Amino acid sequence: MTLTIATRESPLALWQAEHVQALLRAAHPDLIVELLPMTTEGDQKLEGPLYTSGGKGLFVKELEKALMDGRADLAVHSLKDVPVHFPDGLGLTGVMAGEDPRDAFVSNTAAHFDDLPAGATVGSASLRRVSQLKHARPDLNFAVVRGNLQTRLRKLDEGQYDALILAVAGLERMGMADRIGHAIDPDLCLPAVGQGVLGLETRLGDDATIARIQCLLDVSTAQRIAAERAVSTRLDGGCQVPLAVHAVRVGDDLRITARVGAPDGSELIEVETQGPADQGADMGVSLAEQLLADGAGDYLV
Repeated sequence: MTLTIATRESPLALWQAEHVQALLRAAHPDLIVELLPMTTEGDQKLEGPLYTSGGKGLFVKELEKALMDGRADLAVHSLKDVPVHFPDGLGLTGVMAGEDPRDAFVSNTAAHFDDLPAGATVGSASLRRVSQLKHARPDLNFAVVRGNLQTRLRKLDEGQYDALILAVAGLERMGMADRIGHAIDPDLCLPAVGQGVLGLETRLGDDATIARIQCLLDVSTAQRIAAERAVSTRLDGGCQVPLAVHAVRVGDDLRITARVGAPDGSELIEVETQGPADQGADMGVSLAEQLLADGAGDYLV
């Protein structure tokens, strides 16, 4: 029996797919697990911010086409790149254990975000990161940086930026943890929905594949993701929305924090709630309603 994994061709995406491939081979010795590397529209459109180029869906459309036409059985995604809505017949059928969800400060000249001098140029492709960090440091210059992890770091090393804001999990997966100056406190920059988590997408009726990936799933992380994505779904959040949501386990509870900010950092709206982890999705919807009541609709496009 063969199971085919669709993946982007970027080094990080390939690492993630190969990680899942190795786990599935170990769990199912008789299963042949192959990769189907693909270049997505998001990998090709590198000019300008992602939120003006088509949003998160640009990174998954080709992979989803491969699932729908039967060329692939499974797609491995960084969950923070996955839109809240799926094509008919496809869905998020697996969530793996989460890794560090925080953002990373990376610089060759400053040890800490607070140490950047006024006017320094910070590279980020995320409206969420820029909104929050501009709120804290309106004296900094934020500029778009696109491309894979290696490309972004090369641009930093060439002096095009004074610092970059990247994902801790991505740097760690690629063996580049030594580039992290420090992990940014969520109080300063709340993580993205699903950050640090790998999601598994399949055809909803493919019971055989869904059964095979059960060995990879993590219930606690799935509860966190259900809560975070419920906020995003209610707000129809994507790259066009400066939305941050982070759920953390507190005993049997989840504490969920959400922020929506003005793109220029002039205002941040934050709400928080806590309750039973198995009710995370319902809490997420309520939290989104609270954000809207507090005026977040002004910043949703």
